[in-house]
Amino acid sequence: MQLAAIVVSLVITAVGVALFARAIAQIYRFVKLGQSVPAGSRTDQPKQRTITLVKEFLGHTRMNRWGVVGVAHWFVAIGFLTLPPTLAQAYGQLFQADFTLPVLGGFLPFEMYIEFIGLMTVVGILVLIAIRLLNLPTRPGRKSRFAGSTAWQAYFVEAVILTIGLAILVLRGLEGAIHHVDGYQAAYFVSYPLVTAFDGLEIGTLQNLIYFTAMIKISVSLIWMTVVGLNTDMGVAWHRFLAFPNIWFKRDADGSTALGALQPMTSGGKPIDFENVFDEEEGEETTFGVSQVEHFSWKGLLDFSTCTECGRCQSQCPAWNTGKPLSPKLLIMSLRDHAHAKAPYLLAGGGKNAEGEEKASEEQLKDVPAAALAEAERPLIGTLEENGVIDPDVLWSCTTCGACVEQCPVDIEHVDHIVDMRRYQVMIESAFPSEAGTMLKNLEKKGNPWGLAKKQRLEWTKEVDFPVPVVGKDIEDLSEVEYLYWVGCAGALEDRAKKTTKAFAELLHIAGVKFAIMGGDEKCTGDSARRLGNEFLFQQLGAENVAALNMAFGEDDEDESTKLPTSKKKIVATCPHCFNTIANEYPQLGGHYEVIHHTQLLQHLIDTGKLIPVTPVEGLITYHDPCYLGRHNQVYTPPREIIAKVPGLRNEEMHRHKERGFCCGAGGARMWMEERIGKRINVERVDEALSLNPDIVSTACPFCLVMLSDSVNGKKNEGTAKEDLQVVDVAQLLLDSVKTPADPGGTEDTASAPEPEPAT
Repeated sequence: MQLAAIVVSLVITAVGVALFARAIAQIYRFVKLGQSVPAGSRTDQPKQRTITLVKEFLGHTRMNRWGVVGVAHWFVAIGFLTLPPTLAQAYGQLFQADFTLPVLGGFLPFEMYIEFIGLMTVVGILVLIAIRLLNLPTRPGRKSRFAGSTAWQAYFVEAVILTIGLAILVLRGLEGAIHHVDGYQAAYFVSYPLVTAFDGLEIGTLQNLIYFTAMIKISVSLIWMTVVGLNTDMGVAWHRFLAFPNIWFKRDADGSTALGALQPMTSGGKPIDFENVFDEEEGEETTFGVSQVEHFSWKGLLDFSTCTECGRCQSQCPAWNTGKPLSPKLLIMSLRDHAHAKAPYLLAGGGKNAEGEEKASEEQLKDVPAAALAEAERPLIGTLEENGVIDPDVLWSCTTCGACVEQCPVDIEHVDHIVDMRRYQVMIESAFPSEAGTMLKNLEKKGNPWGLAKKQRLEWTKEVDFPVPVVGKDIEDLSEVEYLYWVGCAGALEDRAKKTTKAFAELLHIAGVKFAIMGGDEKCTGDSARRLGNEFLFQQLGAENVAALNMAFGEDDEDESTKLPTSKKKIVATCPHCFNTIANEYPQLGGHYEVIHHTQLLQHLIDTGKLIPVTPVEGLITYHDPCYLGRHNQVYTPPREIIAKVPGLRNEEMHRHKERGFCCGAGGARMWMEERIGKRINVERVDEALSLNPDIVSTACPFCLVMLSDSVNGKKNEGTAKEDLQVVDVAQLLLDSVKTPADPGGTEDTASAPEPEPAT
């Protein structure tokens, strides 16, 4: 028995270690195939990055949002990292049945730790197995977050962990028996029942059982190593190694998610300079977006390999949950599988230039497997008939809501990768939904997505009975006021959003806050253009706006001494998309401002007593979290605080709210595209709201306001929603409560006015 155990274990060890070492080298070379990233962008603040990694792992900060799953996974992960000494002991036991580790062997705290973690690893993996088995039959098809995951890999890994955990406990029992443990001892507080079960066996029998169990433990461990060594795209196994660098190299060292700002488009590791990019010398090798998998950055390739196929992103994705082809998990898996299959071709020097000509010689490619050569011919974006890796409908289904990024336990940056692929499709192929083309043309010609004349930006000011100062007209610059109110395109031009604009302006007037607006020459911030993929148009609009803002703040670009500190450049916006762009993306264009959302300012005005809600607004209300206010910028509390201060309102949360809030369907430039596949996202969201039978559905975003009110109006026409159901911004609710019923000359009842047809 001993000889057989030694031979089997050592042979499997030799094979497993060799294949595993080769796989590590392959993955390293594979990741290096990706493009460079801007210098320092992934390696700045190494101390903070290390702290973030430790916090995310030890705290399981993402996993623990899922309760039992997070706790079970924590013990499994800790067991994997801290139980290797038991593997070392098993090797020793092959040669000497009563072998104990030097120093650690017999050390009571270590013995107790092994007992506890060994048990909790078994319990943890049994819980995870149960969750997977129960999830599949009770939540079939799209409802299961495991739909599309590689099932055999998951079951194999779980079986390996369970077997090793049980082997550790059995070995502990056999160790106690062969060491003649007499009576209960703390060192065997878990395995003591096994000690008593094995007690009384002959010494030879105990020795053979130890040899056999040690062989099982070693063999299973090294078979696992062999299998993962042969499958470098086996994310469910490799994530336990790759998650650490993936988290360390995440976008922001402070641990925040890769949301908010999109990253500038880069080529060769440098941001693209659109002023020189079309010069023959400067732009010859410039890559616009991603058209081949090797155009992704090395961090992107690391992302793909790290995916553990857990499906948390899929379970939260609004596109997937409404019958569309996009699953963030399946998208990442497709990119991973394609990249790994194409890797031999790329490592041999293969690749195509902008004209589609092969860079490598026939000699270089002669040893490349036929499968890799065939994979290299597949278009990255293409229909099923074109044998594409990613279907265009998958690419354009994304609302960039960020639910996938928010939920991913290993910090995969799905939105950035999707936008990178869109950039190539828009800027080089001009291949995107036709309706979005109208929006782009309107932005180019009129500076707003509706294509309305710029003079109409100020029309709403004629509908209020108090003065609204305009920069350059009523005041020279913004040094005379506390805030610039960035009204935005929707707030100035879309009829429903204009109600929010007027309500917020009136609240500022009532509170005595000095503010001003731009004079109508400002352009769209470029949010929709950028998320659609037109980076050039975004930068053009952004540069014009930054110049206009700096002038409005009284800055002189030629005289650095006159520039105001950011604390003096205060901007408030009612649109989360404008808020996000100006606050998080305009710094990329040289515009640094202090930007807040209108709900944040309104909460402050209530807290300081400048606005006092007194008039009851009766009814049950449910609040919808705008994605670009919530997930992208972590603003969840102010809108709810405002609602809580309005007398008469009874707030009830929808099932999906805050971090798990469900998108309205307008983000990612989807506001300007038809929704032809599956159920409309806004209808799904309103159905969830209607399940609470509310009197008011509230939000804090003009895009959300349009999408939700469209769906509610449709429901009213069908007779499935109450006729008096209102969809309003929190500013409208607050104004109704701040104003007394007898307030003369008040504006219309913003909470109950009939909704006009959408401007789109």
